[in-house]
Amino acid sequence: MIHTMRWFGPNDPVSLMDIRQAGCSGVVSALHQIPVGDVWSVEAIKERKEIIEAGNKDYTSLQWLVVESLPVHEHIKKGLPSREVFIENYKTSLRNLAACGITTVCYNFMPVLDWSRTSLDYTMPEGHKTLRFVWEDFSLFDLYILKRPDAALDYEPEVQASAHARLQKMSDDEIAVLTNTVLLGLPGSEEAFDLAIFQDLLDAYADIGDRQLRDNLYYFIRQIAPVAQELGINLCIHPDDPPRSLLGLPRVVSTEADLEELMQAIDVRANGITFCTGSLGVRADNNLVRIIERFGDRIHFVHLRTTRREPGTRNFHEAPHLNGDVDMYEVVKAFIQEEQKRKDAGYTDQQLPMRPDHGFQMLDDLNKKTYPGYSGIGRLKALAELRGLEMGIRRSL
Repeated sequence: MIHTMRWFGPNDPVSLMDIRQAGCSGVVSALHQIPVGDVWSVEAIKERKEIIEAGNKDYTSLQWLVVESLPVHEHIKKGLPSREVFIENYKTSLRNLAACGITTVCYNFMPVLDWSRTSLDYTMPEGHKTLRFVWEDFSLFDLYILKRPDAALDYEPEVQASAHARLQKMSDDEIAVLTNTVLLGLPGSEEAFDLAIFQDLLDAYADIGDRQLRDNLYYFIRQIAPVAQELGINLCIHPDDPPRSLLGLPRVVSTEADLEELMQAIDVRANGITFCTGSLGVRADNNLVRIIERFGDRIHFVHLRTTRREPGTRNFHEAPHLNGDVDMYEVVKAFIQEEQKRKDAGYTDQQLPMRPDHGFQMLDDLNKKTYPGYSGIGRLKALAELRGLEMGIRRSL
């Protein structure tokens, strides 16, 4: 696999030299400064490429290999008539990326929020800090802070009672922290949504159910994938995180069946998958190795991380990469076998770009401000473990 790390741009506290020294040859980045729906110009793309490649004349080369993400405008997700303008802009951005030599583009189709957690600093037994999702805390936010209409329909009476009891013991500061955590915006930004604006965004989906969101996704990909196929770009959708309905919003990329339906929506290789072991692995009913074996030809980008489902609850936290609910040995082995299949078939994209996802905050990074899940040392540890695992599996085969 091609080892990469995500880099949020010039303001990222993790530097390109840090990523290079970690042993990466690829960078995963995006133009977060461009408003969602606007065209990514050739000039803006080239500027980012030049920044990433600036040290190549003196050090080991880094290349911008993957865009994560080229975001999909909410009007497309909601199926509004104005989506046509944003779809055309998306096609133009793809053409500009292809002109600059970037051919792997990650996106997602999660309404309103890209991901959700209730704690960004859950302390592990070793003293590491990690991300955590607690169902009771999320229900507390939904029911008693946001006060979403009809939210009570989504929670069992005992969960509501427990959340209310916990609310009575929370300080104003604790409530503010939970609110800001749940409302954290797109990755790459440290801005949270305003509570009232957030409810307005949810209200816009009041009449959009599971089937409608799926149809909107399939409409989008049927417009976009042929263009990507012609350009030589591999599109790869990121699964829902977490893979279940939240805040009354449908989630349509959470299971093997969801992926099958999407792959059948338009049967071209450009309509592909970002295989995130953490997102898919939260659900015990997702057989990750079977999904890789089934859709391997359509997997264009890999996120390796694992979570630990907490017994008797809907809670989970980010776990050590080799010691969570994901059988990382079997997953990496399946990807190595997929790469061999590509080599045997004569594919040009024989190697899968992979990045270690959601590293712990640890050591010196405990005293630094970093993007949640994207501290340098934690991802360095994760990548070292995953590279060792990959090498051991390759040697054993």
